[in-house]
Amino acid sequence: MKLDIHKTRILLDNDDDDDYFSQVNFLADQYGDIFSLRVGQRAVFLNGYKLVKEALVHDGDSFADRPEIPLFVDIFKNKGLVGSNGYHWKQQRRFALTTLRNFGLGKKNLESSILLECRCLAEAIESEQGRPFDPQFTINNAVSNIICSVVFGDRFEYSDSRFQDLLRLIDEAIFLDGSFWAHMYNMFPWVMRRIPGPHSNIFSHWEAVMSFVKSQIKQHKQDWDPSAPRDYIDCYLTEMKKCQENVDGGFDEETLVFCTLDLFAAGTETTSTTLRWGLLYMIKYPEIQKKVQAEIDRVVGQGRPPSMADRAKMPYTDAVIHEVQRFGNIVPLNIPRRTTRDITLRGYFIPKGTLVTPNLTSVLFDKNEWETPDTFNPGHFLDADGKFMRRDAFMPFSAGKRVCLGESLARMELFLFFTSFLQRFTFTAPPGEEPSLEFRMGTTLCPKPFRLCAVPR
Repeated sequence: MKLDIHKTRILLDNDDDDDYFSQVNFLADQYGDIFSLRVGQRAVFLNGYKLVKEALVHDGDSFADRPEIPLFVDIFKNKGLVGSNGYHWKQQRRFALTTLRNFGLGKKNLESSILLECRCLAEAIESEQGRPFDPQFTINNAVSNIICSVVFGDRFEYSDSRFQDLLRLIDEAIFLDGSFWAHMYNMFPWVMRRIPGPHSNIFSHWEAVMSFVKSQIKQHKQDWDPSAPRDYIDCYLTEMKKCQENVDGGFDEETLVFCTLDLFAAGTETTSTTLRWGLLYMIKYPEIQKKVQAEIDRVVGQGRPPSMADRAKMPYTDAVIHEVQRFGNIVPLNIPRRTTRDITLRGYFIPKGTLVTPNLTSVLFDKNEWETPDTFNPGHFLDADGKFMRRDAFMPFSAGKRVCLGESLARMELFLFFTSFLQRFTFTAPPGEEPSLEFRMGTTLCPKPFRLCAVPR
């Protein structure tokens, strides 16, 4: 199935990046759950919960690869955890999952680290004394410290200006990765490689972040003790020694840089963006904020911090967090896949090597799956008795072979940070400022910068 080239240009030539993903959804309404575009290369878009699940879960092996997108090939060289394929990817993902679990992924000791960071963040928020402030990079720093403790073996103070600058570079790079200029680069790489423009900042920003990662690896190599691994980097250095003859597995220092970068950037951006959406929704819907606080007061009280053991007794809070993830929709078009073999899907032939975009917006807002998809409604995750209810169409972490490997960590972080926020503070908009749900679209969908007031309870 092909789309008229004129309509393709309507999608691609619009430089309003904030509206890019909504145009894809408009095309889905016009052409159905599966359609193709030529965006530099042929791309097939999958829409709706049932079709996305059919592709990613029931036929996951056929959609397990990543495509060669020129911008990301030039920067990340198809290495690491996100962009690699085949045996190389399987080995790197297996090692990362094993190592992260060994350092507490989903376990009690990592919960303690998150609660410590929750306390540090609460102190930073309290220091604002109820005055209006932008919470973005303080939250980014706090969330980043969790993955940093696992990957680098250390955390970074909120007053560390060098680390704050690094977080700002990551934020801007992720925004630029989804911009009009990035789309142009991927359509005309042979031209864009030779001309200056905003796309040059994408390279310089990621080079700066990679330089930071390389400095961390260099420092680790100087005091590395294979018998006492401190973090992911130490474990990877040991694996490099063990796998010297397994060249195809890719355990070398260059791959270590890209794997570490993937864990660091993804572990910082997605959870912190979701938490900012959560605070914005609590300001926008104060009656929901009050109900969450009432449940926290009833189950946890004010005498101790929340714990993961509390979640089962807090169905409304759990439902609100899930609705924040659904409605926030922070990776609206997913990360593209590539078919590993010829396949026929719903009667349409898709050749091997085709770029495929499973549209997560169409899943999280599927009118056949959600009662009020366009409304922020925690009731989506509550049954008639007020008990928490899982929903199959809840796919913010994607699904199948490429499901987010940090899902269990993100779930723990979201619950502990969010409940800690609302246990300690009531969040409001500054006087005279109306909370807005406008977003900024890059690789992720983020709230536009906003200020809030945090009043101690």
